[in-house]
Amino acid sequence: MVDGQVFTTEIDNDGIAWVTLDVPGETHNVLRREHLAEADALLDRLERHAGLKGVVLRSGKPDSFVAGADIEMLDRCTHAADAAALARAGQAFCDRLERLAVPTVAAIHGVCLGGGLEIALACRYRICTEEAVTRLGLPEVRIGVLPASGGTQRLSRLIGARTALDLMLTGRRISGEQALALGVVDACVPAANLSAAALRWTARGNRPPRPWRWRIASWLLEGNAIGRTVLFHEVRRRSWHKTYGNYPATEAIIHCVETGCAEGRAAGMKAEVEAFGLLVVTPEAQELRFLYFASTAMKKERVADASPRPLERVGVIGAGLMGAGIAAVTIDHAGLPARVRDPSAEALARASRHVVRYLDDRARRGSLLPIQVEQARRRLTLTTEFNGFKQVDLTVEAVFEDLELKRAVLAEYQDQAREGAIFASNTSSLPIASIAEGARDPASVIGMHYFSPVEKMHLVEIIPHPGTAPEVTATAAELARAQGKTPVLVADRPGFFVNRILAPYLNEAGRMVMDGFPLDEVDRVLKRFGFPLGPFELLDRVGIAVATKVQPILQEAFGERMASSGLLERMLESGPGKFYHRAAGGHRTPDPAVYASLNVQPVRSGASPEEIVDRVLLPLLNEAAHCLHEGIIRSPRDGDVAAVFGIGFPPFRGGPFRYMDRRGVSEVAQALRRHTKTFGARYQPAPPLAADPPSPFYPRSESTTEGDKG
Repeated sequence: MVDGQVFTTEIDNDGIAWVTLDVPGETHNVLRREHLAEADALLDRLERHAGLKGVVLRSGKPDSFVAGADIEMLDRCTHAADAAALARAGQAFCDRLERLAVPTVAAIHGVCLGGGLEIALACRYRICTEEAVTRLGLPEVRIGVLPASGGTQRLSRLIGARTALDLMLTGRRISGEQALALGVVDACVPAANLSAAALRWTARGNRPPRPWRWRIASWLLEGNAIGRTVLFHEVRRRSWHKTYGNYPATEAIIHCVETGCAEGRAAGMKAEVEAFGLLVVTPEAQELRFLYFASTAMKKERVADASPRPLERVGVIGAGLMGAGIAAVTIDHAGLPARVRDPSAEALARASRHVVRYLDDRARRGSLLPIQVEQARRRLTLTTEFNGFKQVDLTVEAVFEDLELKRAVLAEYQDQAREGAIFASNTSSLPIASIAEGARDPASVIGMHYFSPVEKMHLVEIIPHPGTAPEVTATAAELARAQGKTPVLVADRPGFFVNRILAPYLNEAGRMVMDGFPLDEVDRVLKRFGFPLGPFELLDRVGIAVATKVQPILQEAFGERMASSGLLERMLESGPGKFYHRAAGGHRTPDPAVYASLNVQPVRSGASPEEIVDRVLLPLLNEAAHCLHEGIIRSPRDGDVAAVFGIGFPPFRGGPFRYMDRRGVSEVAQALRRHTKTFGARYQPAPPLAADPPSPFYPRSESTTEGDKG
């Protein structure tokens, strides 16, 4: 046996080298620059070993093969050349691994992502387990870069360019069974059989040739100029439709795969190194890395000076879409029993069907095994009364946004629940102190604001009121983390943070339509800026009735800044109910009835995209600065993560505070003053922006600068 700090090698009597990768002090194996010397020494030994018959590469971690490269390495690259050197080193190691004269087998159990999958692709064979914990993927695009150890070339040659591009451009993770179906792995076995299966595959010798049907299909798509032109044109068209060119990594991935198909692997590898070097130092990649580090830290940080209480059972009051979603992530991600209470048996039946569809979809995508689906279903129970709530530790209330209704539900709950049981209101705007007023145990009352759809949105606002016990705050945050969410602590004022910054954004978009701007023009410009939905698409998703319920609460609290445009009220009174309708062929187009109900004739504005963006976006930025000044959020970092995860603020821009810093805080303040002269006091700069001169929200030592791209 040869022991190293990271790699341990044992060669058995049959000449098979069992190489175990185990990074000390880490839950997951994470690749770092300093591991390369030891990895090269390992290959030196294997290349020199005369009696070697095969190599099995496995992990010493219980549920992780290799989680990828250490992202902090990228933050330390101040020049494109630094990042390119990392890519060359990764390619060199994988090339040497690939050239070993004996069969090499990657035995994969647990996460196998990024550089981990690239190492596995350099092996002759790949065997993985069928357990749900096993997930494979190349998610580099999500931090603004691309696979740079040969991944763009090896994966596209292994499974075809079209399928490989789909995996790399989405960054999605696939299960072991999906990887087998796509041809990423050669076998998918139970975890107990992994070592035995890997040993058998070391005797396979060279890979057999591809079936002739696969070779013909590959030639038609990628092996000739006409097929390549059609394929990559279509891939670029779809990519542009999703990203509007805002993510440089997507075009770089397409370019590398196309180069490899047209000019050969060496050219593709060279393109990969060059693109990686340039991407690492782009502003987009820097902001995506910031979000990764920030959200990771927030999932671990304490939000109160207390330890969370143990959680064994969770209750949910209200069986609408929000309640059903909260129950779904509780029984699935948190693995806790959820008891849903609603006086309507029909509502409970709908909620049950919603949860079942969610679990079945997770199983179809390979995220859950059938037995795990059945176990999760058994954790869901339904009731029209409060029976069973004596055993519940924390209950999330998800009823309609009405103060008196929420107070009544709280009073009834505390009469039925055990002493000290936590009551968390999923309110989007109502002050938690107002809900807790008159409660028998106000210290056990807190806000947990989830976002719709709960199953997909990653944020939960944790809102203690002044009387909330610290351990209640800690417990609510712990539940959010267990449910797979990022908790952000916010102060108890109307709208909290996310809805408070969203309201003036939507209001100003409404004023623009009242001024004659076509609503689809406003939506299109904001989507090209980077929002996943335009403001009117978002309103259609949220519902006009819900939005109008929140509006007066915010206007009463904050005055003219939150004054309604009048659009939603008129839509609710006489409008069609939505801004868009389905036209022939399924395309969504603005409903002409919207303009008729508003008595507005839309005319293409002639305004530049920058002018449209600023008119709608500046109120959001300004309100974020107000929230920071008032202590609604703890830091700009918390506000940035909340805005990205809560309303889809463009991730590649980092969040409202990062965006203002990069644009220039003084320039944002000047733009607000110009708009104040044109549109009124609602644009008056918030105190942090009214300073002379205003300071950046992130000190330079905390902020990622652009660096040298040469």
